Amino acid sequence: MHSPELETLMKALARLPGVGARSARRIALHLLRAPDRNLAPLMTALTRAAETIRTCNVCGNLDSQNPCAICADPRRADGTVCVVADVNDLWAFERAGMHRGQYHVLGGLLSALSGVGPDELRVAELLGRLGENIREIILALPPTVDGQTTAHVVQERVHHDFPNVTMTSLAVGVPIGGALEYLDEGTLRLAMHARR
Repeated sequence: MHSPELETLMKALARLPGVGARSARRIALHLLRAPDRNLAPLMTALTRAAETIRTCNVCGNLDSQNPCAICADPRRADGTVCVVADVNDLWAFERAGMHRGQYHVLGGLLSALSGVGPDELRVAELLGRLGENIREIILALPPTVDGQTTAHVVQERVHHDFPNVTMTSLAVGVPIGGALEYLDEGTLRLAMHARR
């Protein structure tokens, strides 16, 4: 039997993505074995993050400044906006260093099963940005049913109001080092149609 405080800590940890009840117990034990070395710095970092990290009003990124460092950088205003589903995707592009323009985080994907429609995503905010000399929108959404449905809705809305904005999508197909025999039919079909 655990104390109520320990139970509360473990339940809070178990709500984190990828952390189950067993992992939450291990993490709690690790933190509490040396609270000065493990728990105190974590508490300080969490408190500081809660006080300073905000959602960027322009793109939806998380940063301690608003607008975020990417939106505030005049060198990034090259006329391209990479549209991603979530902040994790934006951070992945930044780690790769492949996009030097701006971003727009939709905040998820359309999903009829989850009740997520266009009004729950940041599509209107994207349309509001298109008067800012934006020439190209790169749709960097996953090649899933929800991702493709979201891309289709964004394309329709952009083309309706801003027909001169170019819309592109990420290439999809055979991954480097991938064996053809292990790929699904949809991936192979897309790879064949997008061949160059």
